[in-house]
Amino acid sequence: GGGKGMHFAYNDKECVEYFENCKAEAMAAFGTDKMLVEKFIENPRHIEIQVIADRHGNTVYFPERECSVQRRNQKVLEEAPSMFIDPKTRKAMGEEAAAMARKVNYVTAGTVEMVVDPKKTFYFLEMN
Repeated sequence: GGGKGMHFAYNDKECVEYFENCKAEAMAAFGTDKMLVEKFIENPRHIEIQVIADRHGNTVYFPERECSVQRRNQKVLEEAPSMFIDPKTRKAMGEEAAAMARKVNYVTAGTVEMVVDPKKTFYFLEMN
């Protein structure tokens, strides 16, 4: 929590070294050495896709919103469409967002949030 024990490992040696340090920091701060290890995305873009689904199995998605301009982890500006996302990535992200909504039988309007790396590989963050 709060970034305690957060380290970025850029190679196997650092990963092993930081892993043990982080376990110790977690134990000292939280009374447990359980950790969440995530992939670090350098220069990420925060992209959101709006989906709408009904009770008849119909799901549609709308073009993305770029939400990368943030202050204290709060969006300051949304730009649509994103100048960063190309048509191929836009289609893949939209189809993935709609597939996620269908998979969990989502009904109503929702937002699928993703992080996109500089190579335009996207990673699911959350849906709300």
